[in-house]
Amino acid sequence: MSEERSRPVDPQADDAERAAESALRPSTLGEFQGQPRVSEQLGLVLAAARNRGAVADHVLLSGPPGLGKTTLAMIIAAEMSAPLRISSGPAIQHAGDLAAILSGLGEGEVLFLDEIHRMSRPAEEMLYLAMEDFRVDVVVGKGPGATAIPIDIPHFTLVGATTRAGLLPGPLRDRFGFTAQLDFYDDTALRRILMRSATQLGVRLSTEAAAEIARRSRGTPRITNRLLRRVRDYAQVKADGTVSLALARDALDLFEVDDRGLDRLDRGVLEAVCARFGGGPVGLSTLAISVGEETDTVEEVAEPFLVRQGFLMRTPRGRVATPAAWRHLGLTAPVGAPGSGDDLFS
Repeated sequence: MSEERSRPVDPQADDAERAAESALRPSTLGEFQGQPRVSEQLGLVLAAARNRGAVADHVLLSGPPGLGKTTLAMIIAAEMSAPLRISSGPAIQHAGDLAAILSGLGEGEVLFLDEIHRMSRPAEEMLYLAMEDFRVDVVVGKGPGATAIPIDIPHFTLVGATTRAGLLPGPLRDRFGFTAQLDFYDDTALRRILMRSATQLGVRLSTEAAAEIARRSRGTPRITNRLLRRVRDYAQVKADGTVSLALARDALDLFEVDDRGLDRLDRGVLEAVCARFGGGPVGLSTLAISVGEETDTVEEVAEPFLVRQGFLMRTPRGRVATPAAWRHLGLTAPVGAPGSGDDLFS
């Protein structure tokens, strides 16, 4: 075994690496890039609450994964100088689960519920009363002898996050005092995030390389930082640690991220639609089987990006590849291939 492979792990270096990774998240609204409208509106809401000496209104954050909803929840807690409690909708399957969390909160504490649309209905109905009146009713006993015991809870701020706002019932959505829709980031914002992250990680990153990584990041900061870490690894092993444009391209090609941001799954879906099914239409379940993935993975991970890039269309008869998809794969669409006819939407 070589000396490099047998080298023991340095605990101090590992701690420093973890500290650098955690520092990638911005800690203030001023550092939060790419969502200027949301940052300005949320900053106003929080500043007004601080001036009144009151707890901030409940906040609902919606948008695709990786855009900064968890980071914003942490920033809200920091801006209000309040503790943060983190949980998720799928973890709260019974009203008692929620009652235990709410009764354990401190005055002014921020409760972050990720994927809030996946919370159980009984817990959701308990949350209505907690958000409005800061009270929960705990039912003791069963049947005709059951008794509801009201329990006052401290004033708190609920920050709910969802990737599917349409699944939230209206009564719950209406109880949030501020709702923010996070949008995908443009390349300029992603470049700024990259340069900040590179500084935190100690990576020497050229502006051209930053632009290349940003262009392949699908408008998502989480993907941006993930690609930066992989490019950093490539630079440390294959070069002197400096990330140039050529090195960034080589690294991203190695990790199968093409010049439009498509990864292995995305290209697999497009190749299946074009090469195996003649451009479509093809049903979701058939498409998922052909690429060896679950239907939820294809529908929620690959499809949104492919549709947004204009490579795939959802039609009443199934998924259809567009002319842009054929061109991106370097294929020639056969005569009569679907993708442009109005009959698809009839």
